[in-house]
Amino acid sequence: MEMTRDPAGPAILGNRVELQLLTTLRCNLKCSYCSLGVGDVLGSQRNVTYSLDALDAFIATHLNGHEIYVTFYGGEPTLNPDLMIEVMQRHPGFRFQLQTNGTLLDGLPDWVLARLSNVLVSIDGGEQVTDGYRGRGIYQRVLKNVGAVRERVGGTLTARVTWSDEDTSFEELDQLRRYFDYVYFQFVARDGAYAPAAMAKKRAVMAQLVQRFFAAETLYPFIPIMGTVRNKVLPSRAREPYSGLTQCRASTHMLNVMPDGKIYPCPDLMYLPEMLQGDVAGNWLKRSPLQPHPDMPCEGCAAFAYCRRNCMKNLHLAYVKGDAAYRRNVVEPICDLVRFLGEEVDRHDPHAWFERMPLSVRNEVADCAVYEYVEVMP
Repeated sequence: MEMTRDPAGPAILGNRVELQLLTTLRCNLKCSYCSLGVGDVLGSQRNVTYSLDALDAFIATHLNGHEIYVTFYGGEPTLNPDLMIEVMQRHPGFRFQLQTNGTLLDGLPDWVLARLSNVLVSIDGGEQVTDGYRGRGIYQRVLKNVGAVRERVGGTLTARVTWSDEDTSFEELDQLRRYFDYVYFQFVARDGAYAPAAMAKKRAVMAQLVQRFFAAETLYPFIPIMGTVRNKVLPSRAREPYSGLTQCRASTHMLNVMPDGKIYPCPDLMYLPEMLQGDVAGNWLKRSPLQPHPDMPCEGCAAFAYCRRNCMKNLHLAYVKGDAAYRRNVVEPICDLVRFLGEEVDRHDPHAWFERMPLSVRNEVADCAVYEYVEVMP
């Protein structure tokens, strides 16, 4: 079967495509909030069963003419380094990113590390919180590995924080700057994480982060704050790279390839059959089924101009699938926090700040490459 377009339009919108290759669904950790645990996805496919010749044919058929960047994902992608190595050798002109728990990072060959444009390392804030979710000693192990490879990574190292715990402090998040080039945080999609007291604590920490961002004489490298400022100061940047749809890329140009070759737009919805959008082995691809929907209330929201629909998975489950409890307990509180972030940024007059910053900072806020690898909004 071969299909490049469906009646709704082209499979890939824009000039770029993110090919997210899940090297395995195995993982050496058991994080308590893992989204791949939903639908029993985690661990369900241990080995890649499509051939790399089939992947090459898929790329030639459907991605020809696009700028391609590959993200190695899992499970834990470093449990299958052979696949990473062979893909990088076959396609030396691509950009490569690794999203990893960091526990095996120091075992990768130097030339692989040197070719990585960005490494997203999962960590949950401070030591107590990280070890509580990931296992005893993981925090120190990850930071040790990051320190060991930092000079060997060709691109940037980004802390990917799943902000789960209400007691995660400003100091714990701020300290990550010592080890990483950038810090990215995303609010956990878990029921029970957004009680009123937890919301108040998260707002207080975000207010401190925003205050620190605007008080710094150099760039304070927290991606959600940088992205919010960019979208307010340069509003076209919130629309153009995503064809006016969603900054999470799931509606436009992200292809998550399971180890069996099945393709889904969102790595957290690979358990839903209706999300299937392609197959490497069958060499077919259609437009992402995860699209903005009339039931999603985003366009009437005060944050829409800079948020541009935060997480399509959350919106789909809450409003299209009609999960009222998930909407009430997860999605609406996260949207409240995103609005709060925008309000805090506005309090510091981002336009005036942008105008007085040196050119190097302005360029970084406008064009940071890490925006392409994360959801920008938390």
